[in-house]
Amino acid sequence: MEELDVEPPLTLIPGVDSNRKQMCFAWGPGEMLVYETLFPKEHAEKRPGCPNIFIVRKDQDVYSQTLRKLFNESHGIFVGLQRSEEELAGKSRKAQLVRVSKNYRSVIRACMEEMHQLAISTRDPELQCQHSTQVSILSAMELIWNLCEILFVEVVPAGHLLLHLLDWVRLHICDVDSMVREVLSSENPSKHKDFWNAVDIFVLQGRMDDARHLLSKEASANPTSMGMCKILDDLMKKMPILTIGNTQTLTEMELKWQHWHEECQRYLQDGTFASNPHMESICKILLGDENTILEKKELMTTWYHFLVTRLVYSHPTVKPVELRFYAQSSLNLFLGGESSPEPLDSILMAAFEFEIHQVIKECSIALSNWWFVAHLADLLDHCKLLQSHNLYFGSNMREFLLLEYASGLFSHHSLWQLGVDYFDHCPEYGKVYLELHIERIPLNTEQKALKVLRICEQRQMHEQVRSICKIMAMKAVRNNRLGSALSWSIRAKDAAFATLISDRFLKDYCERGSFSDLDLIDNLGPSMLLSDRLTFLGKYREFHRLYGEKRFSEAAKLLLMLMTARIAPCSFWMTLLIDALPLLEQKEVIFSAEQTYELMRCLEDLTAGKTDNQKLQVDDFETTKVEILRLALARNLARAIVKEGTLEGS
Repeated sequence: MEELDVEPPLTLIPGVDSNRKQMCFAWGPGEMLVYETLFPKEHAEKRPGCPNIFIVRKDQDVYSQTLRKLFNESHGIFVGLQRSEEELAGKSRKAQLVRVSKNYRSVIRACMEEMHQLAISTRDPELQCQHSTQVSILSAMELIWNLCEILFVEVVPAGHLLLHLLDWVRLHICDVDSMVREVLSSENPSKHKDFWNAVDIFVLQGRMDDARHLLSKEASANPTSMGMCKILDDLMKKMPILTIGNTQTLTEMELKWQHWHEECQRYLQDGTFASNPHMESICKILLGDENTILEKKELMTTWYHFLVTRLVYSHPTVKPVELRFYAQSSLNLFLGGESSPEPLDSILMAAFEFEIHQVIKECSIALSNWWFVAHLADLLDHCKLLQSHNLYFGSNMREFLLLEYASGLFSHHSLWQLGVDYFDHCPEYGKVYLELHIERIPLNTEQKALKVLRICEQRQMHEQVRSICKIMAMKAVRNNRLGSALSWSIRAKDAAFATLISDRFLKDYCERGSFSDLDLIDNLGPSMLLSDRLTFLGKYREFHRLYGEKRFSEAAKLLLMLMTARIAPCSFWMTLLIDALPLLEQKEVIFSAEQTYELMRCLEDLTAGKTDNQKLQVDDFETTKVEILRLALARNLARAIVKEGTLEGS
């Protein structure tokens, strides 16, 4: 996995003419931006036109509707496997891993069948080609996964190994069933052109009962061949098979198979089937004659089918470690030097050679996305098969592949949520990757922002929490939604921004005479301590509430406290003094003499603190307000002194 054996394929971008214009590019997390520059190439013809911009996506599969189901379904299986980390020991643990592997395969097959239906139903030739290609890729993925399940996850022992490999071949090479249906539906099945081909395929796949059933049609239709059919049927029936649950040993099995093999040899040497070339050919297949089996190359279609057929009739008790030798020779015999191996052949060969890392490497190069290798590597890691392999840049193979796959998911507008869980289960670099990718998620709506924020808060990603809150607060301010902006700035614990928004609230109040977003301001609670201005905003709103409830004494104390404690900004003192006027003019004396003196001092501080230039700019209205305040304060002081003197005298 440390370096590629081949050069990566060249990707041509339709519409790009690098000979005419110089191209530049910019990398993104899952995409590359390619654009034309204003710097023409030398001797290039100058033509008018608009510069083009191209977006090149690394992982186009995430945008396929059908494959999204693959990603969504497999995500649940993956998370379930990680949560059962305290797996059962021995057979129970092995059974659990096999069950997980089968679940992954069922998801691949379901997507493959859905894609196949799309390929059949669509009328667009280009789409049909895309769907058919994807069906082939999914079929290859299931084929590889199934083989890995048999060899690495289930670790099937000798004897039973061949049964699993036969099932593997039957599952993935199923053209025979449609052929048999056509043969049996004909008027005279034994005379059908594909009759003996169907019998041959059943024998090549070890489906003896099906082959015997077809052979009975020949016996019924041709009495002259009934004797040969009976002998061949008897040989097929007697063929020793080590079934699951059978208690016989490998030695007993080999002895039985040897006796059966000798019986087949005897019938062939006696010329029992000499008059019928088809039956003679089947008898040779039963004896494992390689040349005869190779003659049926067109029926088997693949070298691995040839391998399994060859083992069934030549080495039924083959051990897993011996597979590599038979696999290589089968590939060479089947191809016969006429063609070179395809990428799928190399992957299957690596699996038969038990080169797990080579399987993952070849799949990484051949397949169009990281889904397959990431989930397979994770499963094999749970089987304790990848522990020894660390990559040169610090991470292990499982984590590297999961990081790549999850990074691809983050380029999609909704699948990024799945990527979060994959990063969570990468102990070394997962959190770092998540922090980098989550900052690039476009926060289009407040609902999406809250979702991202919740993910960050659950993982104590404090810097990202602050960043998201600041971004949303700025958006809210630009849209003049002060309540939302204040809420986001409080979540971000950004005192400076909270102060700025509090000033906007106070400015709006001065202009309109009322507060917006009263529910938010009324329920600030301890959050108001984030900044002095926010504290003032909360307390000032509390003053208005007390005044509205006619709790004048409490309102007066709070108003005075805001000024004397210097909580209120000096620029707002005049507004507070004007708010005090209704209290000063009440029939009942609200402010005591001492409190009135404090208000007078605040008014004098306010007027005395202005520069000569500011005093010249004060209009008549401001002067009138000051005079009214002084008059109201003097009258209240007189009433307070009289009241307090009367109380002392009595």
